[in-house]
Amino acid sequence: MSAPIGLQPTAELADRVLLPGDPARALLLAQSLLEGTRMFNHHRGLWGYTGLAPDGAPLTIQSTGMGGPSAAIVISELAELGAQRLLRVGTCGALEPRLELGDLVIAEEAIAADGASRALGAGERVPASPDLLATLTASASVDAPVHTGTVVSTDLFYDGRGLEPQWQAAGALAIEMEAATLFALAAKLGFEAAALLVVSDVVLPDRTRIDQDGLRAAEQRMGQAALRALSLASGSQP
Repeated sequence: MSAPIGLQPTAELADRVLLPGDPARALLLAQSLLEGTRMFNHHRGLWGYTGLAPDGAPLTIQSTGMGGPSAAIVISELAELGAQRLLRVGTCGALEPRLELGDLVIAEEAIAADGASRALGAGERVPASPDLLATLTASASVDAPVHTGTVVSTDLFYDGRGLEPQWQAAGALAIEMEAATLFALAAKLGFEAAALLVVSDVVLPDRTRIDQDGLRAAEQRMGQAALRALSLASGSQP
């Protein structure tokens, strides 16, 4: 890549990256997880930061924006710039009644109900990278129970098509918007990818949303769990 278009790096990129969708979550995680933090990117409002994690190794936290098309630009450029292990830290809407607001969900695979992952060659379902998934599954439940299973990636947050019962019947625990694109790009470009999600909404039978204090607390738990997984995957200890 002669020069990235979506990103304009102003600091070094770590080979391991946390990928929140929300720029404000990128800032929150950078403030709570990193020392010696420098802004990695602010172009297009996609805030990103690089600093030292508690395990002493560099970590980049880069927001992707909302949806597969935006995420595909950011993730493709990060991979071209040298990122090797990318872990999405986002939110999701629960389809299964056993999921509660603030719970954590690990995506073993994503049903590709979005356009971006299909354009990248994904089939009906696209899996997370097995080694990083295994590390995340083993390390994420230290502080609280974590649900593991299938999610569905879609292009629409406000979706009036009524497909949620169909996705639930297909085995999806939750709905989100970027995991299928991340997993499809990992298969295409050869990096490791996984996704850890906070339940921010309950979708069925009626939509309810987490309050801001609950969301911030859950984001902190998610960030710590994601950091443990990346530290173990790279052979470090936080």
